[in-house]
Amino acid sequence: MNTIQSSKIESHVKHLRSAWEKGEGVQPLTTLDPELTIDEAYFVQLHTIEENVQNGEKITGKKIGLTSKAMQDLLGVDEPDYGHLTDAMEVENGGTISFKQVLQPKVEGEIAFILKEDLAGPNITPLDVLKATDVIVPALEIVDSRVKDWKITLADTVADNASSGLYLLGGNPKKITDVDIKHVGMALYKNEELQNTGVGAAALGDPVKCVAWLANKLATYDIRLKAGEVILSGALSAAVDAEPGDYFRAKFAELGEVTVHFTE
Repeated sequence: MNTIQSSKIESHVKHLRSAWEKGEGVQPLTTLDPELTIDEAYFVQLHTIEENVQNGEKITGKKIGLTSKAMQDLLGVDEPDYGHLTDAMEVENGGTISFKQVLQPKVEGEIAFILKEDLAGPNITPLDVLKATDVIVPALEIVDSRVKDWKITLADTVADNASSGLYLLGGNPKKITDVDIKHVGMALYKNEELQNTGVGAAALGDPVKCVAWLANKLATYDIRLKAGEVILSGALSAAVDAEPGDYFRAKFAELGEVTVHFTE
């Protein structure tokens, strides 16, 4: 990366970080920099994560976004994107999230993979993913955006760590070979009212394929998935807006439940 690119990346990192200082979303990067490429957006993400690690956070895994055709069509893309997870983003199952921790959160139900072996692309297959997976667990991802009113393009969400916020893992791990993951059903409730439902196949037809895609995509940036990491494999249904006082529960066939409560 040349000096001009490096300077631009650092400027974009500061712009997104300023959302927290202001306590509200900021202008999309693509409004300020209409020529922002997806590669540059990933470098903004990586630079941000590197700073977070330098400040004491530990990378705990990755999340995969845009795994549904509807979301890909909305942003005019034909593949998912990804972001990083850190220990500062993990919330205990059944715990609470203060609105001081978030800006404009939405909740998604997902299946999380926990790896027992490294996965390094570019030639990872779904079979490799099955061999490298220790267990799968139910999960909630709290997606959030530093961009005002979620007015995002693909480059905007990639730069913003794939609109990652927080995540929770359920406590009922299952061996992936014991579950028909493509047909695992999920029901997402908000304040005990059913919001939507989904199945494993909603994520690119098979969450295992999502993880294989991720391992291969990361090879572009010389990054590997590591044993022990958590991989959020993609939303099984639409994200649901959260407000202070809301209680969310996602119930998964065979995998159990994961819950969270939002407070002021």
